[in-house]
Amino acid sequence: IAFLAKAAQSNRKAFSAHEALVDLVARTMLRDGRLVWKGLPLRAWIAPESEDPGRWKMCMPDVFSIRNSSVQSYLEPIVHEIKVSRADLLGDLKRPEKRQAYLELGGQCWYVLGRDAKDRPIAEPEEIPVEIGVMQVMADAIEILRPAPKKPMESLPFGIWMVLAKAVPIKVEDFADATVGGDQDGLPFRS
Repeated sequence: IAFLAKAAQSNRKAFSAHEALVDLVARTMLRDGRLVWKGLPLRAWIAPESEDPGRWKMCMPDVFSIRNSSVQSYLEPIVHEIKVSRADLLGDLKRPEKRQAYLELGGQCWYVLGRDAKDRPIAEPEEIPVEIGVMQVMADAIEILRPAPKKPMESLPFGIWMVLAKAVPIKVEDFADATVGGDQDGLPFRS
């Protein structure tokens, strides 16, 4: 029973750290005037490779956002995947099909890395594949360690439009304190 209680407490702590970082990224995207969704279930087409015929892959980015624009080519979809533990990150890095799905969904894809219990980074940018941008939590701000390559997207796939049409983007009012804060300069991302 003691082991189960300790495991439950550890899981709650990791979940709350993850959710806090998801909220920080979502608030930042809102502040930048983007339409933002958390935990949006999306389907991406994984292109054929060698003998693989290609397939659909379901995925759920922690934060998905688009620019608030009526012009398709200006939407600039961005995927943020939040990692607060090294074990979770390493597990994700072993799943290239998940990473490929995120790259298909967004013009940019980022890993946002938390810090461990001793306030050390859970990974170095060199450990993350180069097609993914890397951000690191530093106090209450997020520092850009390596920019995400931008992939031009002329339009969102029809399937994503259908999901977005049924989903409700988050709003500033969805947060308990109803603010979209940043660091002392008002800039939550630093490069």
